[in-house]
Amino acid sequence: MTILFAGDPHRNFSPIIRACLARFPGTLIVLGDLDCQRPVTKELSPIMAAGWNVRWILGNHDCETEIAYDNLVTDYPEGDIGFRVVNLDGVRIAGLAGVFKPSVWYPRSDDGSQQIDLPRYRNREEFLAAQPKERSWRGGLPLWHRDTIFPDDVDRLAEQSFDVLVAHEAPSSHRHGFAVIDELAASGGARLIVHGHHHDSYAAALSNGIAVRGLGLAEVWPLPRDGG
Repeated sequence: MTILFAGDPHRNFSPIIRACLARFPGTLIVLGDLDCQRPVTKELSPIMAAGWNVRWILGNHDCETEIAYDNLVTDYPEGDIGFRVVNLDGVRIAGLAGVFKPSVWYPRSDDGSQQIDLPRYRNREEFLAAQPKERSWRGGLPLWHRDTIFPDDVDRLAEQSFDVLVAHEAPSSHRHGFAVIDELAASGGARLIVHGHHHDSYAAALSNGIAVRGLGLAEVWPLPRDGG
């Protein structure tokens, strides 16, 4: 089965649709920042009608407005692979949705020091318990934290086994990446990390031997037949 990864569309779905329709139907995995201005099932209706299985993870732009959120999460929740592992024709793919935020957890030092702040909250329950009730949105996290990565999210994924890690954030192969993503991939036994967010198209390898593929804006890349 064909597995295609797509970099952040940012509302431009045309290159992704063309790439899918040029291939035999399989699974498309979008790496966040769809920023849908209409329901994603309408945006991608040509490929879904052709038999493509569409999966996605949240990016930061998908939680900037209620419109973008509802046109993705509310419209097509069954496509969400964030913080879970799915088996696609024998390939186990883990989804690390969203981004790290200093108000919760930011496991990187940007000032050149070796000091990394400890997490402020380990999970959504701790975070919500510390917030005023008026910050709640639809009975849960504020909209702008629906894309936040919590330490417990990473820990739960690290306990599972997977072949490929898809993430919005980048691992340490990117200048703005996070070593904690390297560690997560290694814990799961992954051979490959595919990420978006920074709109940089590149191939690299981590020091632990795991391959990395960063995707540009609406760039489409097929999983190699050997799975990485």
